[in-house]
Amino acid sequence: MKIALVSPYDFAYPGGVCNHIANLEGQLTRMGHEVKIIAPASKAVSSLGERLIPVGKPRPIPVSGSVARITLSPWLSSRIKTVLEREKFEIAHLHEPLMPMLCTTVLRLSNTPTVGTFHASGGRPWYNFGTPLGKLVLKKWFRKLDYKIAVSTPAMEFVNKYFPDEYDIIPNGVDTDHFRPDVEPLEEYLDGKLNIMFVGRLEKRKGLDYLLEAYRQVKRVIPESRLIVVGPGIRLRKKYEKRAARAGIEDVTFIGFATYDDLPRYYKTADIVCCPATGWESFGIVLIEAMAVGTPVVASDIPGYASVLTHDAEGLLVPPKNASKLAEALLSLANDKAVRQQMGQKGIVTARQYSWESVAKRVLDCYHKVLG
Repeated sequence: MKIALVSPYDFAYPGGVCNHIANLEGQLTRMGHEVKIIAPASKAVSSLGERLIPVGKPRPIPVSGSVARITLSPWLSSRIKTVLEREKFEIAHLHEPLMPMLCTTVLRLSNTPTVGTFHASGGRPWYNFGTPLGKLVLKKWFRKLDYKIAVSTPAMEFVNKYFPDEYDIIPNGVDTDHFRPDVEPLEEYLDGKLNIMFVGRLEKRKGLDYLLEAYRQVKRVIPESRLIVVGPGIRLRKKYEKRAARAGIEDVTFIGFATYDDLPRYYKTADIVCCPATGWESFGIVLIEAMAVGTPVVASDIPGYASVLTHDAEGLLVPPKNASKLAEALLSLANDKAVRQQMGQKGIVTARQYSWESVAKRVLDCYHKVLG
């Protein structure tokens, strides 16, 4: 089968949707299908070669506490027409299909059967255009989708408010051959200190402000502890570094961007992975990756995270934006190694349900339904 996977986001920049598409492409290719990714790209992605068809120049656009690197060029039509006519895809699978402009242009121009996956559980103000014409245009594009997928119940409930329809819930996946319990931790951090780890982009909604305050409280009780911050984001990193310095919080290490190859080792190095996001998370891929290597998780009790982590099973859920409760949860696990190990083992079992092999098979079933 010849498949187009369409991303509205800059494929040269790390992010959940791009990682999802890259892993799905890899699995479908291993299953014998011919797959091409259509996406804007700020630079070449050597690992994909000709499997990536770059379309449009991405620009950073603020969206609900995050930054979406998308192309807003109104001149995409001719390029997309050329690509679609040349490639003759059997099916087009659009991720965030109503995200302007690349996905909506593909929807408008494609005569190929289409599948749409909705990833977000908030932060889509254009879903509620104030003008009747705007709503009609979006609904027209939406009706061109032959099959609708949401990555979680929160994502489905969000999009269903604006576009009521039937959605198949197929979650994000995790490469359980890459994120696995027997990876080696990073020796430089194996000095007897308790390692608490944050993994994610340095954006306000990811909640690092609350984790810094919680860690300050933990550090008073457990001096031999360390906070390791892994993730891209230069502007806020400087702010967080200054904040930690002013508050006299020691042993906070900012790693910056970590490669996909190194990520499992970081998760394995952690005694606890902490995900304090304040909202807008439709899924918890960081949680699943940590679980897959056997590390317990403390996370905000928000719908996207609660859909993958069960409180007191693979980790602990705490109220969002509550540094004191976050500190309590971290201390409860820090002081009980046996519980951490028990939660880590449960996480490994849970993560297997999200293997890319099983997720890709479910997506492929959707393609076959669409094609009859």
